[in-house]
Amino acid sequence: MSEKRVALITGGSRGIGLGIAMSLAQEGWDLAINGMRDSSQVDPGLDPLRALGRDVCYCRGDVGQTDDRANMVQQVREHFGQLNLLVNNAGITSPGRKDILDATEDTYDRVMAVNLKGAYFLTQLAARWMIEQHQSSDSFRGYVINIGSVSGELVSLNRGDYCMSWAGLSMSTKLWAARLAEHHISVYEIRPGIIRTDMTSGVTEKYDRLIADGLTLQRRWGTPEDVGRVATMMARGDLPYSTGNVVTVDGGLTVERL
Repeated sequence: MSEKRVALITGGSRGIGLGIAMSLAQEGWDLAINGMRDSSQVDPGLDPLRALGRDVCYCRGDVGQTDDRANMVQQVREHFGQLNLLVNNAGITSPGRKDILDATEDTYDRVMAVNLKGAYFLTQLAARWMIEQHQSSDSFRGYVINIGSVSGELVSLNRGDYCMSWAGLSMSTKLWAARLAEHHISVYEIRPGIIRTDMTSGVTEKYDRLIADGLTLQRRWGTPEDVGRVATMMARGDLPYSTGNVVTVDGGLTVERL
């Protein structure tokens, strides 16, 4: 394998995904960035990555769609010829945030398709390719990082599908860690708490108040950069004997207190 390192980051054109991309770019990673928007809307946000001298390829597609997943992996194969890291970051919140007594199957299916099914089967595609690379070079090391949420453990009655998708992703992390360890592919989960992104912009006032009142031990919002630093640590190989593990980035939100 060459010294080049390539990462595919779903939902990587903004928010947590872009924070991860920036952190990896600063450490010399080339990047395949997936998103749903047209490239004309995305490119200005990717320019800082290119300014660091990185090769950046935009892979437009919906991770919830079978053909789109296959196309993005093929695009990475054609552009870079290798893949060292998959970051399953794409995710959506529960449309309409309906009480679980009023939730619909359509919204449930959409949340599961993106947050859980998409990550599961994109990992399958990436893992098969990573296994090929390991078979070609025993020195190859692959990584998969799932970006979940504290909502996989904490109940939100108006986002039941959202919570269930992240609980499922946590099991997916363990499954893939167990399956891929023999191929020198490590699998981790990062579980963010309250992170300041466009997804949380609509509840800023609510969480400003809750954080000030002590919801988190560290009384501030998390940032995409906080998550990016953890992802880069994992991708650097700094946790060589910890596959299948979770790192929670929540400022102490889930620490139990009396």
